Amino acid sequence: QVQLVESGGGLVQAGGSLRLSCAASGRTFSTYAVGWFRQAPGREREFVAAISWSGGNTDYADSVKGRFTISRDNAKNTVYLQMNSLKPEDTAVYYCARPHATYLYTVTVTDYDYWGQGTQVTVSS
Repeated sequence: QVQLVESGGGLVQAGGSLRLSCAASGRTFSTYAVGWFRQAPGREREFVAAISWSGGNTDYADSVKGRFTISRDNAKNTVYLQMNSLKPEDTAVYYCARPHATYLYTVTVTDYDYWGQGTQVTVSS
């Protein structure tokens, strides 16, 4: 059974930084892409960033390009989301997720079937 555990969320002032971590269980972690998504109150869950199984491909939502960086360390079964220049509109619960198939690289939320419990990020103005 795959488990994904996010950490690193918190309260930060606008312009500040946070680094989220997504720790995964299982020996096949390195064969899966990983995505970060977020959900603000009253809004649908939205794509933030994704990284391929090798780390060679990454994608970002337009709203975070140039400010967020996704990376992974397969030796540690961990994916990171470095968030800089945070804005109040970045406030949300952030989730990491794994797609339903090995080597599948996708930014579509419905392609992901294993999710972490989420970590709250709050950016004050």
